[in-house]
Amino acid sequence: MKKRIALLGSTGSIGTQALEVIQSQPDAFEVEVLTANHNADLLIQQALVIKPNVVVICREELYDKVFDALYPHDIKVYAGKNALNSVVQMETIDLVLTAMVGYSGLEPTIKAIEAGKNIALANKETLVVAGQLITDLARDKGVNIYPVDSEHSAIFQCLAGEFHNPIEKIILTASGGPFRGKDRQYLSSVTREQALKHPNWEMGAKITIDSASLMNKGLEVIEAKWLFHLNNSQIEVIVHPQSIVHSLVQFKDGSLKAQLGLPDMKLPIQYALSYPYRLKNSFPRFDFMDYPQLTFEKPDLETFRNLALAFSAMERGGNAPCVLNAANEVVVNAFLENKIGFLQMSDIIESCLAKVAYIAGPALSDYVATDQETRRVAQGLIKL
Repeated sequence: MKKRIALLGSTGSIGTQALEVIQSQPDAFEVEVLTANHNADLLIQQALVIKPNVVVICREELYDKVFDALYPHDIKVYAGKNALNSVVQMETIDLVLTAMVGYSGLEPTIKAIEAGKNIALANKETLVVAGQLITDLARDKGVNIYPVDSEHSAIFQCLAGEFHNPIEKIILTASGGPFRGKDRQYLSSVTREQALKHPNWEMGAKITIDSASLMNKGLEVIEAKWLFHLNNSQIEVIVHPQSIVHSLVQFKDGSLKAQLGLPDMKLPIQYALSYPYRLKNSFPRFDFMDYPQLTFEKPDLETFRNLALAFSAMERGGNAPCVLNAANEVVVNAFLENKIGFLQMSDIIESCLAKVAYIAGPALSDYVATDQETRRVAQGLIKL
């Protein structure tokens, strides 16, 4: 039986690569749903090739354009967030791949879990914002969450066959981004264009800036806590410039397991979609002779303060990670629009963590309110 996929965020970096994976495995997968926020042109192109049952364009003003293009091809078209939250619950869906960017992925992921759909999670912000809520709900509904991030996929792969062996700690690897080894004086004048030039990975603009500031690794730290049921003290980060060792697990006997491979997101995407099976593919293979040296170093938490802020927010718990995420989404957008400098991003995030009211045991409504309040505070700080 083919696995029927709902792909949320099909026009983004992960979404487009996921479609490549799905098209390369026609006997294993078929697409039931494609969704996009505003990229109507690409969504239409994808739908005409993939022929899903349903597409959703979140921007309602683009509905007519998408409908006119796809209705003659017997593809159902819907628009808006409510439609998105409804289609993820369709009986014909086996797995929901959440590749939406940022906080926007939270609500549809919740709706999919409530409907008993297994999740391939590429939207790390869902667990950053509401990790306790999401993991509790998944357990109650008997839903599996398969990680798509390369680091978390690596950990997931290392844990295969180790169900009875407790984790001593996990080690997340970070490339260090384009500014590894630079000091704060250098960072004070870096440009948007410089920050968007990642040395190893091809990603969307938001995650590329997060990687440059090490916030991406901070978000991954919090995501790992919830995915693998870890204590805060069980998570470490090391900088690994070559991005070949994607992460490691250390067990209680001191043994370390690592997953290695080229920096290519298609492999972790395929593993999340096909688990527990490994499907033969034609992806490029790693050759040790191409990488005669693999190096590791400590992250510079004083220069790249976002990683330290993420650890602090995780330690504090409650709605603090929600504040961290919302503030980061605002400042990254402001940096991309050349409204603030690179170092100002950390300053504004830290101020938001201090200014927004702390809630120790938030409900979903509290997360929603926290996200809105944090964005208001952050926008105010940008305008100062």
